[in-house]
Amino acid sequence: MTISRTILEQVKKLIPPLDGSLHKGQSGRVGVLGGALDYTGAPFFAAMSALRVGADLSHVICSPTAAGAIKSYAPDLIVHPILSPDTPPEKVKPDLESLLSRLHAIIIGPGLGRESYMQTYAKMTISMARERGMFIVLDADALFLVGKDASIIKGYRRAVLTPNVVEFKRLSEQVGVDPDTPTNNRASEVSRRLGGVTVLQKGPKDVISTDLTGEEADLAASQLKRANAHFEQAKETVEIDVPGGMKRCGGQGDVLSGAVGTFMAWGKCYEDGAFGDKKLPTSRIPLLASIGGSILTRTVSRIAFAERGRSVITEDMIPKLGQAFGEVFAGNQSEGKL
Repeated sequence: MTISRTILEQVKKLIPPLDGSLHKGQSGRVGVLGGALDYTGAPFFAAMSALRVGADLSHVICSPTAAGAIKSYAPDLIVHPILSPDTPPEKVKPDLESLLSRLHAIIIGPGLGRESYMQTYAKMTISMARERGMFIVLDADALFLVGKDASIIKGYRRAVLTPNVVEFKRLSEQVGVDPDTPTNNRASEVSRRLGGVTVLQKGPKDVISTDLTGEEADLAASQLKRANAHFEQAKETVEIDVPGGMKRCGGQGDVLSGAVGTFMAWGKCYEDGAFGDKKLPTSRIPLLASIGGSILTRTVSRIAFAERGRSVITEDMIPKLGQAFGEVFAGNQSEGKL
């Protein structure tokens, strides 16, 4: 792992302690909005990964057609089948408001699909989450929505986008990134064009980049003098080259979004003073959450592949998240015995 100790220690500050000082919910309440008729696995993987990483509560907000299947996968998940194609979105809005008020972070996109009613619900939820100042992770078909209308997330610096190779190429084109832009600068350019939204570009190396304001730039420059992060001209880019498994499973991206969402939820708890020293600027939480989620997901992929080889599937990864967490973040008081 080439990530610097400085940054890794900052990520660890977001991890709630396991010392009996916190009550239920203060170690993160995460929501996943997605799950249409044909897509029940993705929201399950994201929501269950959040629990296995260490969130206290994990909610799935989905269509009635997906709810039965998702409920049958795990009784640990709290499933809300309120995204009906037959109900006007405005009538669902009060229920969504109530749910969002109980969450620290919302993941939008796993299993969302491109049906117009699900895209409408996603757009409405993004707007509501922004109004509440929530941390947001956008993945999968939520990125398709951003590509069609970047204004829904532009300038909202408490959000993370997690595109894969195909999604990143499409998004780059949609926001107008010059195709001649050097490969290692493209994530930062997408972030800049989206007004500082953190971009986690998945690939052989995960590239995480955010465009910074003047004050944040000064702070990051002073903090990262000795860190293994590329910093220049009001942007910060971190490459994660932690070894992963040799097979890229369908659903691994959902594990990542669940992990990042959990770190974001922990960041909200940290911001609210539930634990920690509050020395970290909250503007760094999306970047740090992305780093933590990326390292953890790549590590659990390697562990599961070592055990299962070619036959590995995402279901093999999720039970190993505790082991991977202990390997990456060993020595933090929050580990307990993993």
